[in-house]
Amino acid sequence: MLRIGILTSGGDCQALNAAMRGVIKGLSVKRNDLEIYGFRDGYKGLIYDIADRMTPDDFSGILNRGGTILGTSRQPFKKMRIPDENGLDKVEAMKNNYRKYKLDCLVVLGGNGTHKTANLLREEGLNVVTLPKTIDNDLWGTEMTFGFQSAVDIATDTIDRIHTTASSHSRVFIIEVMGHKVGHVTLQSGIAGGADVILLPEIPYDIDKVAEVVENRFAAGKKFSIIAVAEGAISKEDAKLKKKQYKAKLAERRYPSVAYEIAAALEEKTNREIRVTVPGHTQRGGAPCAYDRVLATRVGAYAAELILNKEYGYMVGIVDGDTKKVPLSEVAGKLKYVDPKCQMIKDAKTIGISFGE
Repeated sequence: MLRIGILTSGGDCQALNAAMRGVIKGLSVKRNDLEIYGFRDGYKGLIYDIADRMTPDDFSGILNRGGTILGTSRQPFKKMRIPDENGLDKVEAMKNNYRKYKLDCLVVLGGNGTHKTANLLREEGLNVVTLPKTIDNDLWGTEMTFGFQSAVDIATDTIDRIHTTASSHSRVFIIEVMGHKVGHVTLQSGIAGGADVILLPEIPYDIDKVAEVVENRFAAGKKFSIIAVAEGAISKEDAKLKKKQYKAKLAERRYPSVAYEIAAALEEKTNREIRVTVPGHTQRGGAPCAYDRVLATRVGAYAAELILNKEYGYMVGIVDGDTKKVPLSEVAGKLKYVDPKCQMIKDAKTIGISFGE
């Protein structure tokens, strides 16, 4: 008997179902004694024993389905060692439920916080294999995470649509793109969508330089400007602040988000009509693109191979274009940022895209 537990944790994204399907199909092809337990709503299900006995058929027909059939929730890593309101030790509870179901392996699909907890469980003696899920593509140890390309496609589509209304009204449009603390989605969707300015967390911006780009475009006869802004974009002034100082400043921010703050500053400096568009959670929703379906299937299949070979304690990553096992101990707690000196940034600058420097 091969007993597998599986859960999806953190923010949802496209291709979670496709990845789970890859794991289960990979296992069920080789083993007819597979016993599957799906934990509901991420680590919450593992903590509070909310699980369903499932069969391979439950994972059929979900390749192109967005979201996650298991549900998900955020269980912050920093609170995992803190007992809940009833005094429950969450880590011990997870270990006990793992043993209750006599699991041979726990399969975890998630992003950075999820991988920290997965590594903690590994350190506690559980057999864990993980898959790299996040639209942000910021997981260390893999070149690509599933959900990323789908998010880029949606953000690009938003920028494409904004182009027509921006040109019709001779306006400056700011599109705020998801990505948490990194700018991978904004960089690629900005280039793909033909943005004139791309503002990333990794390259602090000078608002005067952004205003200069806008004014130069109007002076050159350009009727509109498109600015793609990462939700974590930061000014040069704020980048000089200490972490606590910056957090305190954010707490006092008068605007809903950084895009609105930039819009207000640009209106003051240019006297132009500025509009803000925030596609928000649409970037995480809907069916996965073809690229993500293939990627999720590949990492899922490789995870199945690891489990069949009893190789635990790894994340399945993409390294040099191939599926590889990456030690969880090396992944947990690390972010993969955009390299300001990377070739993609250089190429974007070559064609005149400004990064507000």
